[in-house]
Amino acid sequence: MAHVLLIEDDPAIRRALTRSLTDKGHAVTSAPNGLEGLRIAVEGQPDVVLLDLGLPDIDGHSVLPMLRAVRQVPVIVVSARDDDPSMVRALDAGADDYVVKPYTTEQLEARIRAVLRRAAPDRPGHTVVVGGLVLDLTARTAQLDGRGMELSRREFDLLAMLAQRPGEVVTKREILATVWHQVYGGGERTVDVHLSWLRRKLGESAAAPAYLHSVRGVGVRLAAPEA
Repeated sequence: MAHVLLIEDDPAIRRALTRSLTDKGHAVTSAPNGLEGLRIAVEGQPDVVLLDLGLPDIDGHSVLPMLRAVRQVPVIVVSARDDDPSMVRALDAGADDYVVKPYTTEQLEARIRAVLRRAAPDRPGHTVVVGGLVLDLTARTAQLDGRGMELSRREFDLLAMLAQRPGEVVTKREILATVWHQVYGGGERTVDVHLSWLRRKLGESAAAPAYLHSVRGVGVRLAAPEA
């Protein structure tokens, strides 16, 4: 199963969750505060992190970007805070899911399975071709007209999402939810910046598009250049 890192200050909850997740077959490491959790995240290489927001040393909202800076590991916020601002702030900061206490072990287990599925690599040999653009989704490599492209992780994820839906207009909200896991939106400027970087690497511009076509007020469409 998975190596789960539990960052939770309440010892009773730590013991109960560790026992229940271990019974489900997971290996569980726990930390009572944010700094210890960050250390374990770097050294222990967990598959998924369960993060409480009410930590004694660092608020969980501040732990999230620190986690993202050191590891690209799925993070599920597990908190008693059920207000929209806390949820939105956590998801915007990079949380993959948000579970409100109290919850059942079955519900948490299902959330863990879901984020691990999303984080799993694509099936071997999965290649997408759009015109002269070739993406190997397993090796995470991209070529344009036979030449390799140097892409950041987010750039590749964004290009791969659009390439798998050729000719289809994809909204920025969909992009944020799929690539940045921000289901509430609010980061459209980030999408615009990454699209600008991709256009430069594709040798085009917004004014003279080849692959990436903006649809004003709707989103963006990736299609092979017209002959």
